[in-house]
Amino acid sequence: MTFSQPLGYLSAGTDFDGTLHASEKTLDYFAWVGCMPFLDTLLEKNRVVSYITTQLLRRPGGFNAVAATCVGRLIARYQDTDRQHHHVDQPDYLDHFLEIKSADPTVSDGQIVSWIMANMAAGADTTAITIRSALYYSLRTPGVWARLRAELAAAGLSPPHPEKTPAVSYKQARCMPYLEAIIREAIRYLPGVSLGLERYVPAGGQRLSSPTTNHHPLARESVVPQGTILAFNPWIINRNESIWGPDAYDFRPERWLRGSTESEAEFAQRLRAMNDTDLSFGAGKRMCMGKHLGLIQAYKVVATLALCYDIELVEKEREWTVVNSWFPRQKGLEVRMKRREDGDAAVSL
Repeated sequence: MTFSQPLGYLSAGTDFDGTLHASEKTLDYFAWVGCMPFLDTLLEKNRVVSYITTQLLRRPGGFNAVAATCVGRLIARYQDTDRQHHHVDQPDYLDHFLEIKSADPTVSDGQIVSWIMANMAAGADTTAITIRSALYYSLRTPGVWARLRAELAAAGLSPPHPEKTPAVSYKQARCMPYLEAIIREAIRYLPGVSLGLERYVPAGGQRLSSPTTNHHPLARESVVPQGTILAFNPWIINRNESIWGPDAYDFRPERWLRGSTESEAEFAQRLRAMNDTDLSFGAGKRMCMGKHLGLIQAYKVVATLALCYDIELVEKEREWTVVNSWFPRQKGLEVRMKRREDGDAAVSL
């Protein structure tokens, strides 16, 4: 979507230039300096440390490989050497960025590269986290995967011929309530950002509705002073039992659907409370700009995999590992996938 061609990691099946590894380490670094900003001055922005790391130790400098890829794609567009991938009648993000530059001479090529990097760095990891969580927890939770497959069949979708694998369209996927419930529950259960989202208290202060403990310093007063920095952790908020129920620590997509004994008004009120509390994508002016694009990909990928493959965990009782970085990093999702009318293979996602 950014420059009309893939990066090549999926087809190669390997991190051939080390960019993915460098990205993981950079996100770990973001987690540290996000909590202790002074470390950034001592480390990444320290010229001596940077020289030792990149020149003497020859370690990749964070997103430098991503930046090099972006610059290369921009040069290829200027020189029209990417015509085998790029079509003028199907403009991509880079086309739109160049249109902005044409209309505004103050926009530099460096600004365009930074926009491309934002697309590449911000959207891929968090979307992949949601897709992996949807697969892992659906396969581990009894009845969830079977119910999803039943919903696909009820929608009139059937596995395509092995030589053709058309993705389930977003229009089709969006009409499936249980698929939506799985995606929303996956995001609630493991949000794409692990650490606190900081906000400044606006002028006039912020009144607290119900302090939870008398031992917390804010419990002695009902208003947080303006200018105070508050950090909200989506993972913790998404386990608030007063909103999500006593099973807030369980993966249960059904919480996003109307209960059998629940009236329409009761469900609407409960859903509104969950929507208002869910900060997985942020909220207000700081809401993630890529939210809808990420959801489109999650809906389509999960629906298409469920339609075209029989999938099961290699070791159903073994739990995976989640590394608490700036983005949570899951490891250990090993599944056995069998394409209908195809062979059996164990893969790691």
